[in-house]
Amino acid sequence: MKKLLKYLRDYKKETVLGPLFKLLEASFELFIPLVVASIIDNGIPAGDKAHVLKMCAVLAALALIGLASSLTAQYFAAKASVGFSCKIRHALFAHIQSLSHTELDEIGTSTLITRMTGDINQVQTGVNLTLRLLLRSPFVVFGAMIMAFTVDFQSALIFAAAIPLLAAVVFFIMLVCIPLYKRVQNHLDKVLGITRENLAGSRVIRAFCKEIEETEKFNEENNVLCETQKFVGRISALMNPLTFAIINFAIIALIFTGAVRVNAGNLTQGSVVALYNYMSQILVELIKLANLIINITKSIACGNRIQAVLEIAPSVNDGKGEAPLTRDIAVEFRGVSLKYKNSAENSLTDISFTAKHGETIGVIGGTGSGKTSLISLIPRFYDASCGEVLVDGVNVKNYSQDVLRKKIAVVPQKAVLFKGTIRDNMRWGNENASDDRITEAITLAQGSDIIAKKEAGLDSQIEQGGKNLSGGQRQRLTIARALVKKAEILILDDSSSALDFATDAALRRSIKNLNPPPCVFIVSQRASSIMHADKIIVLDDGIVCGIGTHDSLLKDCEIYREIYSSQFKSEVE
Repeated sequence: MKKLLKYLRDYKKETVLGPLFKLLEASFELFIPLVVASIIDNGIPAGDKAHVLKMCAVLAALALIGLASSLTAQYFAAKASVGFSCKIRHALFAHIQSLSHTELDEIGTSTLITRMTGDINQVQTGVNLTLRLLLRSPFVVFGAMIMAFTVDFQSALIFAAAIPLLAAVVFFIMLVCIPLYKRVQNHLDKVLGITRENLAGSRVIRAFCKEIEETEKFNEENNVLCETQKFVGRISALMNPLTFAIINFAIIALIFTGAVRVNAGNLTQGSVVALYNYMSQILVELIKLANLIINITKSIACGNRIQAVLEIAPSVNDGKGEAPLTRDIAVEFRGVSLKYKNSAENSLTDISFTAKHGETIGVIGGTGSGKTSLISLIPRFYDASCGEVLVDGVNVKNYSQDVLRKKIAVVPQKAVLFKGTIRDNMRWGNENASDDRITEAITLAQGSDIIAKKEAGLDSQIEQGGKNLSGGQRQRLTIARALVKKAEILILDDSSSALDFATDAALRRSIKNLNPPPCVFIVSQRASSIMHADKIIVLDDGIVCGIGTHDSLLKDCEIYREIYSSQFKSEVE
C-alpha cells in the first residue's frame, strides 16, 4: 500500500491544505464549549441579555467559519482522492496491458476486474476519509482533553484515563481486522469468478441442465463469503459499543465529580457543562475515528491487492530492437518447446520449420494438439521455454513488442469486436485507414453484404462483443480488421469455423491474391481449409508428426490421412 502513495505526488498541495482546513474547523469547534460556559456562568445568572446575544453571535461566527473551512477541506480531499484513484487506475490498466498471456492466465479476469473497480474505489474512499478525519479526530480528542485541563485540572484527569483505553480498543480491532478484510476480498474474487463463468456460459449451463449444480456451487461460495464478512463484521461492530461504554462511564464519573466540586464551590455550573461538551466531542470524534479505522483497514487490504498486481513482472520483455537480418524467410522455428507455467508437461516439443514470405502455412491437428500454442509464439503472446522463434531472421525476444506486432496481424479463435462503429473497429489495425481501404478489406473478407444490409454503412454501430451480429459476420469483420493492417505475417487461428465451405474458399482465394502477398498461417481443423497451402504442419500432442504438401502428407503421414479421411470419406473410398 505504501508504494501506491507515489501517485499522490501531484496532489501535494491538496494533501496539505485539506487536513489543515479540517484542523482549522476543529480549532473553532473547541472554543464552542467555553462560549456556552460563559453564557451559563456570566450571562444567564446576571440577566445580561447583551452578553448572551454577543456570545450567540460568536457561536454563529464560529459555525460559519467552521462551515467554510469544512467545505474547503472537502474540496481538496475530494480532488486529491479522485485524482489519486484515477492515476492508480491508469497505471494498473497500463501494467495489465504489459503482462503476457502467462500472467493474465494465472491472475484471472474476474480478479483483475475486481481490483480495477471495487478495490480502487475503496482505496479512493479511504484516502478521502484519511485526509478529512485522520488528523482532525485525534486533534479534537487531545485538544478537548487539553481544553478540559484549562477548565479544571482534577476533572480533566478522567479524560487522561479514558483516552488511552479508547486508543487501545481502536488499535486492537484495527490490527485484527486488516488480514480478515483481505480474506473477504479473496472470497469476493471467487464469487465474481463463478458469476462471470455462469453469465458467459448461461446457454451451455441450460443445455446440459446444470442450473441446480451451478446454483449450489454459487451458494456454497457465497455463503463462505457471507460468513467471513459476518465474522469480521462482528469484530468491527465491537468498536462502537466499547467506545460508547468507556465514554459513558467517563461521563458518569465526570458528572459525579463535577457535582461534588460545584457543591463545594470549587467549580461553576458552566464549567461542568463545558467539560461535558468536551467529553461529547470526544465521543463523536471517536465514533468517526472508529469508522475511519474500519475504512482504512479495508483500503489497506485493497491497496495491497492492487500493489500485488503492479509488482508482477511481465515474463515477456522488450528486446533491443535489432534490424531484420533476412527478407526471405518470414518465420523460423528452431527446436522450439513450450511449457506453460505450473504445467507438468510440454505443450509443444522440439518444433522446427521455416516459412517464407508469400507462403501459406497450414497448421492442423486434433483438439489440444498445440495449434494455437504454436502460432501464439510468433507475436510473443508466450515465450518459448526452449529453442528460438525468428521473424525475418531475428529472434522475437530481440524485438520490441511494438515493432514485432506491427509486422503481424492475428485473427483469434474467438471473434472479438468492440462497442463502436464498424469503421472504429476496422481502424484497430491502422488508425489512419481510409474508407476505401476499409471497404476493400471487408470485401476481401467476404463481408460486403454486411455493410450493404446496414443503412449507416461503416457508421453502423456494433454492440459490445458484437452481440448484434451473427457468428459468421463477427468472424468476417474480425478477418477484415486484420487485413486492413496489411501486415507481413497474417495468422488465422481457426477464424473461419462459422463460415460455410464456399465462403471459406472464397476468403482463402482473396488472401492468396493479396499484393504484396503476406506469409499466411491458417490454423484449422478442416482439411479443406489448409489442403491447398504451400506447406502443412501436422501436430499431435505438441509434436510435429508431418510437414509437407497435401499430397505428400496423404502418402506419408498417418494422422493427416486419418483427419482427411474422416472429413472426405467418399473421396478416400
